Amino acid sequence: QGQLVESGGGLVQAGASLNLSCAASGRAFSDNARGWFRQVPGKERAFVAAISAGGSTAYYADSVKGRFTISRDNAANTVWLQMNSLKPEDTAVYYCAAKIKGRLVPNNAWNRHEYFSWGQGTQVTVSS
Repeated sequence: QGQLVESGGGLVQAGASLNLSCAASGRAFSDNARGWFRQVPGKERAFVAAISAGGSTAYYADSVKGRFTISRDNAANTVWLQMNSLKPEDTAVYYCAAKIKGRLVPNNAWNRHEYFSWGQGTQVTVSS
């Protein structure tokens, strides 16, 4: 079945950087696009970024564009989310997931129902 495990979250001040990791075990997910989502209490899980299976295409939520970068290394079965210039509104639990097979396009990259094998999440807290 495979499992995804996030790490790298923490408490930082506004303007700082964090690099989240999402490691796969039990299955490579190398043929699947991968995505990062985030969730705050009382709100739905929201799209942050996604990257195609081969790593050549990436999409970002408008709120993080220019500050966050998603990348992957299929040999290492890992996806990263480099987060720069963090803001208090970036505070959330960050989750990674694998997208069901099929081409990653803007119309489906943001849709959390297209994803499976969600990790347990990692907390990111940005203080002002």
